[in-house]
Amino acid sequence: MGKSNSSRDWTQIYAIYGMDQWQTLVFLLCHAVFFSLLSVIFLFYFGSIFHFFQTLFPSPGAARFAAGFSGAVTSISAVCLFFAAANFLYSAGPLHYEMAQRMVGSVYDWSSVKLALDIGCGRGILLNSVATQLKKTGSSGRVVGLDRSKRTTLSTLRTANVEGVGEYVTCKEGDVRSLPFEDNYFDVVVSAVFVHTVGKEYGHRTVEAAAERMRVVGELVRVLKPGGVGVVWDLLHVPEYVRRLQELKMEEIRVSERVTAFMVSSHMVSFRKPSQHVVGPGEVRLDWRC
Repeated sequence: MGKSNSSRDWTQIYAIYGMDQWQTLVFLLCHAVFFSLLSVIFLFYFGSIFHFFQTLFPSPGAARFAAGFSGAVTSISAVCLFFAAANFLYSAGPLHYEMAQRMVGSVYDWSSVKLALDIGCGRGILLNSVATQLKKTGSSGRVVGLDRSKRTTLSTLRTANVEGVGEYVTCKEGDVRSLPFEDNYFDVVVSAVFVHTVGKEYGHRTVEAAAERMRVVGELVRVLKPGGVGVVWDLLHVPEYVRRLQELKMEEIRVSERVTAFMVSSHMVSFRKPSQHVVGPGEVRLDWRC
């Protein structure tokens, strides 16, 4: 039943792919409702709350300010939490799908692609977008989805069948820090909102976590064929990836405009592995049309 439209209804996306980390959304919504109820209580019982603060502050003005300030903070917290929940819901589904289409579009020639890899394929939104593109071009190529969990890969295969691209998709369980593939194996390597999760056991801002992420970037380049294209969309750490790609002498490095995803900054970076060994740092292009 594959649908290849560049935009889709939220309900279609969630019906097929579900949601990772739904507990986070529930947590945000529960706290948003809690602070909303507190705001209503402050609104209707402000007098009683004011009298309570008078027992803490001798000055009526100070007590009134404290009561008003507490009510304002409660209301603002409720609004912020609802906004965070909405952004999380949007980022996990519709934005992920939209960015997958943009990532696919950044590879100019899919007709010559025989093997593609999606690192951290998760529910398969990007994986199936790649497979759909291969199907549209009439390619005999295949895309491999790699994930740390066998349970996830089995679920991903089911979504590929729902999208009508099951014959183009293979899923494999493996460690992204040591990819189970030979050097120069794939024509295209992609990854969406995944690399930043590697090394999180060390803490996101630690040297150890950064080293683990750079290891993944190095593995991504290793398995990419000379002349092949890599595309990564990720949160927070894209400048690190760009520096590493420059060190590895990648060509045509392009960084997209900032996109807010999961309440933080994200960018898409694309590059090409040189056909021959290159001496000197690669050029970085800020391409707002990516």
